[in-house]
Amino acid sequence: MQAYMKSAMPYHGVPTPLLRQLCKAIFLEVEFSTGAHWQSQVLDLWRNARFREERYAALYLAGDRRARPFQTPSAMKMYEELIVTGAWWDYVDDIASHRVGPILKGYPAPMRRKMLAWSKSSNLWKRRTAILCQLGFKEETDLKLLYACIEPSLASQEFFLRKAIGWALRQYAWTDGAEIKKYVRLNRNRLSALSAREALKNIG
Repeated sequence: MQAYMKSAMPYHGVPTPLLRQLCKAIFLEVEFSTGAHWQSQVLDLWRNARFREERYAALYLAGDRRARPFQTPSAMKMYEELIVTGAWWDYVDDIASHRVGPILKGYPAPMRRKMLAWSKSSNLWKRRTAILCQLGFKEETDLKLLYACIEPSLASQEFFLRKAIGWALRQYAWTDGAEIKKYVRLNRNRLSALSAREALKNIG
């Protein structure tokens, strides 16, 4: 597992289904009455983790259904820390699509501004988050925002940004394949071959 993830942090070797089962049972005993208390427990687990599964557990706690009232823009400082210090796709992609995305949907005005700012960040993982945060939005996707978040990374040579661009476009292609074909055609000279190939993968 450590070799596959190219992780400096070691693994216990706990399979994902068992880890989820353990987290569900253990976190039943965890209580948090305020957003600040919830964040402090997530961050404590994350910052003190010695094995990668402990950080996965922190992400599980971050997504606890009892924390739904706290999933607001005020949680973004915490998620930013997890993204920047985690700095790898397994953490970042989960946070982008399952945590940042729902906050964007619930609070579009402030989150739109934040994602636009992140799309221009010097940190590639914040850029990747801005590109991927609408993965599950389907017909609710804000195309103008998606294209704006992709724009600053079009010239990047970074694999994780090129892959993210292709993935985000491919995901929306399930909703409107003609739109993505048009976007790829108009931006053919600026999209990397990887991004274009990924974008069109599931379009006839």
